[in-house]
Amino acid sequence: MPKQQYIDIFNQCRAMIDKHGAPVMNAKRDEAFAAFCSEPLPTKKVERYKYTDIPAMLAPDYGLNLNRLEIPANPYDAFKCDVPNLSTLLYFIVNDQFYTKVMPKATLPEGVFIGSLKTFAEQQPEIVEKYYGKLAIMSGKEASLDGTSLPRVGESEGVLTALNTMLAQDGLMVYVPKGVKVDKTVQVINILRSDVPLMVNRRVLVVLEEDAEIKLLFCDHAADDREFLTTQVVEASVGSRAHLEMYCLEETHYKNNRISNVYIKQEADSTVHHNVITLHNGNTRNQLDLQLAGEGAECFLNGCVIADKKQHVDNNTVIDHAVGHCTSHQLYKYVLDDESTGAFAGRILVRKDAQKTSSEETNRNLCCTKQARMWTQPMLEIYADDVKCSHGSTVGQLNDQALFYMRQRGISEKEAKTLLQQAFVYEVIDQIALTPLRDRLHYLVEKRFRGELSKCEGCKLCK
Repeated sequence: MPKQQYIDIFNQCRAMIDKHGAPVMNAKRDEAFAAFCSEPLPTKKVERYKYTDIPAMLAPDYGLNLNRLEIPANPYDAFKCDVPNLSTLLYFIVNDQFYTKVMPKATLPEGVFIGSLKTFAEQQPEIVEKYYGKLAIMSGKEASLDGTSLPRVGESEGVLTALNTMLAQDGLMVYVPKGVKVDKTVQVINILRSDVPLMVNRRVLVVLEEDAEIKLLFCDHAADDREFLTTQVVEASVGSRAHLEMYCLEETHYKNNRISNVYIKQEADSTVHHNVITLHNGNTRNQLDLQLAGEGAECFLNGCVIADKKQHVDNNTVIDHAVGHCTSHQLYKYVLDDESTGAFAGRILVRKDAQKTSSEETNRNLCCTKQARMWTQPMLEIYADDVKCSHGSTVGQLNDQALFYMRQRGISEKEAKTLLQQAFVYEVIDQIALTPLRDRLHYLVEKRFRGELSKCEGCKLCK
């Protein structure tokens, strides 16, 4: 069974895992292991996982680099991406380990830390202990957060997060102290590199104290034509009046299996922009649980998916309005070609005392062939009576009248379809606040629709 092999690995290699992890991270492993053992892997019979076959993703016998052997890698050879006119602080993570051989020359503002989670946990364990594993749900039980709690959606919900917590040994730590603003965008390149099929357990902890600001750009890239399984857990604590922008771009290949769980908690008057863009992948499941825990908090969640061949992308979100006077916006768009499949399930939970809530959720999808499939499930669960909430979803094909109009003006059918597809997803891309990144993504989306990103060979993004 897929689950048993991970239990055996943990039991046999626990000493090795702890040796290369920080004490704060090691302290969470027993709790995570107990949660992993107590519940089955989520199958399609579990409501929140009904669109993705999780056991099949975990079934192969992947290798794990638990002894932290150095894997030869030159990030600049593997990934030479740059966004014109966007000055970034560039960091690399090779598989699930922070890469220290190449670091930005620019000096960070005083008190800011961007680097290895393991290193920071050893240097300032009190901060990591306060936040690490506090948002991540590792069982079917609700996670208590200062008197409020994240929503429980179903059994088996926390097994995948527990698996990551059991095995993660390093990752990325982003810490911005009170009142500090990081002006430059922080770009993190996640590189998958291996000569054999490999499982990667990546962990990210983001802590923004009161009035802090930062912009994060994550780019996922596969340097080798190998089977990869990536589990990722991101925890982001956003303090009062803090501002977080997080952009996640996946451009890997058909052999990559990605399971990403993102947990965000917002305090009063904070703002979060979260954008996830899937340009090329294999089998992807992205989960985002966001809690608005302080009045005046506002979030903007946007997603863009372009898939073809037999690619699969499943985005599942929960926005928990735990208190009143908060606002959430959500827009996800898919373009599916060939035999690709997509899924979107978005749940807005408005709790009893969350009066004056404002929320809007939109999912629009294009199926370009009869074989492409899209499942969509927008949901509102409202227990307060003074709210303004809306949700909607559409699944359709390209507009025949628009195609005819363009063909009449000398535009080929293929070119007309490409232009209409681009215009469809630009609504999401145009939500991005960083102008240079927005312009770059316009360029990448066009290349994707024209088939120029259909195969991962080195870095396609700058060619």
